[in-house]
Amino acid sequence: MNAIAKSNAETEFESTVYHVTPSPDGPVIEIDDFNLWYGAAQALFNVVMNIEKGLVTALIGPSGCGKSTLLRSLNRMNDLIENLTIGGGMKLEGLPIYGPKVDVIGLRKRMGMVFQKPNPFPKSIFENVIYPLRVDGVRDGTVLAEACERALKGSALWDEVKDRLDDNALGLSGGQQQRLCIARAIASDPEVLLMDEPCSALDPIATSKIEELIDELKGHYTIVIVTHNMQQAARVSQNTAFMYLGRLIEYGDTEEIFTSPKLSRTQDYVTGRFG
Repeated sequence: MNAIAKSNAETEFESTVYHVTPSPDGPVIEIDDFNLWYGAAQALFNVVMNIEKGLVTALIGPSGCGKSTLLRSLNRMNDLIENLTIGGGMKLEGLPIYGPKVDVIGLRKRMGMVFQKPNPFPKSIFENVIYPLRVDGVRDGTVLAEACERALKGSALWDEVKDRLDDNALGLSGGQQQRLCIARAIASDPEVLLMDEPCSALDPIATSKIEELIDELKGHYTIVIVTHNMQQAARVSQNTAFMYLGRLIEYGDTEEIFTSPKLSRTQDYVTGRFG
């Protein structure tokens, strides 16, 4: 998408600039003039962006800029908040994400989510991984076992836990727990994987493993990651969106965002002059 979309004309903000790396398969998510309010407070302003299929898109910006709010809007996690109002629209594979007839549970099955802190259930490793399939009513032991192995291999955890699948997941290290949560997120084979600062609670070694995993998963899944770590965004993503005060400021090829951004506000942020 090579276009320039104007931001709110009533603000002093520059027009949002797009220069993204396109996917050969096109976009999987289209966001069109999306606005969001918590009560009377507006949190997102006129966001317009396409998320390219099979690529990793990073959302960066200072705390409170709307990164996680936008991420959680993609699978309608924000619906759980009272007095929420939205304007504009989003589409997943051409179908509306918001609308009175949308099956929200079905939508969330198509978008696996990994949170900031690992959140395994107090169950066995096996039961954690196959939980989404149990919710769907799958009872066939062979199907569940195959899904568990596939998801744990996909999350690069199989070799570490294959001999203790009946152990409580809470006994795993923090990094292993986060990879377990990724396995749980991909067990039902979603199209999109949403990650909300998945490494912020991890040490550098565990963080490195998660980043390697993201690199392995791209192509199989479209990944959207919120991160406060700009070096991480530069390492794992193909496209990066810089947000500020609820607005999408610049969205482009990651290397260009970090080496030759088009807008001065982006330049100031990635060089550490503010934020």
